[in-house]
Amino acid sequence: MRCLKKKMSQVFSLTQRYKRTLQVMAAGVFLIYMTLVLYQNVYGYSSGSNGQELQYGPADPAVAAAAAAVAEPQNVIAKRDNSVNSVIGNSHVINSVSSSSGQRAGVGGPPASYPTRFDKSYYDYQNGQLSVTGTPKPPTTELDDLLISVKTTKGYHDTRLEMITKTWYQLAKEQTWFFTDTNDQHYQKLTNGHMVNTNCSQGHFRKALCCKMGKEYEFFLDSAKRWWCHFDDDNYVNVPRLVRLLDEYSPTQDWYLGKPSISSPLEIFLDNTKSSTEVNKKVTFWFATGGAGFCISRALALKMLPIASSGKFMAIGDKIRFPDDVTMGFIIEHILNVPLTVVDAFHSHLEPMEFIRPETFHDQVSFSYARMKNEWNVVKVDGFDLKTDPKRIYSLHCYLYPFFSICPKTIKRR
Repeated sequence: MRCLKKKMSQVFSLTQRYKRTLQVMAAGVFLIYMTLVLYQNVYGYSSGSNGQELQYGPADPAVAAAAAAVAEPQNVIAKRDNSVNSVIGNSHVINSVSSSSGQRAGVGGPPASYPTRFDKSYYDYQNGQLSVTGTPKPPTTELDDLLISVKTTKGYHDTRLEMITKTWYQLAKEQTWFFTDTNDQHYQKLTNGHMVNTNCSQGHFRKALCCKMGKEYEFFLDSAKRWWCHFDDDNYVNVPRLVRLLDEYSPTQDWYLGKPSISSPLEIFLDNTKSSTEVNKKVTFWFATGGAGFCISRALALKMLPIASSGKFMAIGDKIRFPDDVTMGFIIEHILNVPLTVVDAFHSHLEPMEFIRPETFHDQVSFSYARMKNEWNVVKVDGFDLKTDPKRIYSLHCYLYPFFSICPKTIKRR
């Protein structure tokens, strides 16, 4: 009996020790949990609106495709669709009603499923899984996110290109490329190899213009840039303002930014050879005039890929018999049903430059100039004398950035 009591006492003693051990382990786990919670609150792990994340494993085909596009963007380009099919004949007309905010109704289009490159505000890579946050924050746009293309021709190298390379180009040397129709060793060296000979025809006619625009578009596709902004060689581009503008939009969504040069949507008639009942079908759409410049997000450019890449942009221009900027509007607005977002800060030579007040120059994205009859359509700004600077580009640049060495010391700093 005494022996039994001794054994029972040992068992109870063992149970008490196990209990204490379990209590210590529980306390340790609780401390580790609280430490992780505090760490999460301090460093802010990405989460959705309900405190949870949408988790996608590496086997998810959509995520795998997005990751492949990020890792090897050339794979996307190599898989371009080589058939236009019947998109021209089967497209429809969009609503052209304007909103009071100055933007078209329905602006923006559907967001792209995933960005074309990793962005910390959109993606997190945790525990071997790619997780997409429930409420992605639009990425912050920087100058290096842009590809700025300037369309020019041999006859304007020594006049228009000279002005550009001495002024606004200095603010975006690495991001700006010139698309021309000849080899020019002088400007090739001056721009550090940023002259692209498109081998398109010289001249200002539809085929030459569409040829160059198609080359610009494909050049952007081959880059890793988030935004493509096209300008003509008679544009002055306010680079810092352009970057601030694009920072208001997400390159992972469909954006077509610019300004039309006409007061109502363009109406054209298409010859539809597939249906005798739809011959001369009327199509209505807006387009951003190339003379003021326009910008296209990477998401939209990728959506255009099966329609406009590999020379098909020029083919569509031939089909509708309109120049490059109209063709661009036709593809984006009519075929893809993505409305133009009107940005009044873009300006072409088709509007009176003198009405742009100097105190608003910093707020404008682009300016232009033209010879109208016996007068220059130019901005009214002090600076160089009219004989030295009849187009007022140098004076405009020095008004905005008087610290440049080309600027007279008498110009006040702005």
